[in-house]
Amino acid sequence: MSMDTQPEMLPGMSPAALAGSTIYPWDTGPAVAELQELLNAHGFKLRIDGDFGYITEAAVKEFQRQRGLRVDGVVGPKTHVALKVSIQPGSRTLRLGHTGSDVCELQGLLQVCGYNVQRNGIFNKETRKAVVAFQQKHKLRASGVVDAITWHMLRGKPLPPLSPKTRRWFLDVGKWW
Repeated sequence: MSMDTQPEMLPGMSPAALAGSTIYPWDTGPAVAELQELLNAHGFKLRIDGDFGYITEAAVKEFQRQRGLRVDGVVGPKTHVALKVSIQPGSRTLRLGHTGSDVCELQGLLQVCGYNVQRNGIFNKETRKAVVAFQQKHKLRASGVVDAITWHMLRGKPLPPLSPKTRRWFLDVGKWW
């Protein structure tokens, strides 16, 4: 995507879902933690600590370079949009306050499952309430947080198999005593 290209928004997605305050290197806080989650969802391997240090800055610059954006390490409006529009649903854990196209997809899946939520790309209290109801109905931990298990269930897919090591631990009676 070049700087002149407008990304495609999902139907019903609010422009506010793609907005975000400008984040500078050496900033700290929840906005930086969400930035790190978004970068991880795009394939970077960052520790989510809410600290915009040199490693996060290098990842932002590489993301900007890959997307044809101005490479300055500052997360402004164009970088926010690029991060939030191109994110694959299920590639990060979603919770109250998150925004983006993956949240919009979550809301669409909740609608398909019969929950009355607005599909705007903003994980608000209404979305959280629907997620909790879905989790309770499917006997999942009703946390209101959309993790990999909740994504699988929303998509109607079976849960992924346990790894051989985990399966061996569950099945090996000697490990229990």
